[in-house]
Amino acid sequence: MLITTLCLSIAFGFLTQVAFSNLGIIYAVITILFFIFVSTLFDMIGIAAASSDLQFFKDLKSKNIEGSSTGLIICKNCEKVCSFCADVVGDICSTLCGAGGACVIISITKNTENLKLITLISVLTTALIAGITIFFKALMKEYAVKQSNKIVLKLGKIYERTLKKQKK
Repeated sequence: MLITTLCLSIAFGFLTQVAFSNLGIIYAVITILFFIFVSTLFDMIGIAAASSDLQFFKDLKSKNIEGSSTGLIICKNCEKVCSFCADVVGDICSTLCGAGGACVIISITKNTENLKLITLISVLTTALIAGITIFFKALMKEYAVKQSNKIVLKLGKIYERTLKKQKK
């Protein structure tokens, strides 16, 4: 897991730094919001996997409900799914948001020598990114715990439909 995380972090970090340095502020902000969305989504999937009910998916599988086979696999491997989704993908995206925020700060303050203004912009940008991220993750975690079986079943359906399309 460590090597996978390091490789993904290096690759995404490099790509992000290159991308952010070439983006305008508006596109950089949109990209940061995208990373916040992905981070939140994968945290939700990780929490849902960890909170889902194994017996629920066994019952659905016995009735041949679409998505139940994959849902059962997710439930049986909930620690791995949660770790990958919440820790690897979620945390990498959050880190990339920070890197993006740094690029935005540099872009905004590159022609400024006023240290107080640079500090203010830096603090506000960091607080805004952290606040938005924490707010949406908190909402999604509550939703993920309450709707864990629905989320995992939906994920299973999406996976199984995608798999069927790839076989065709």
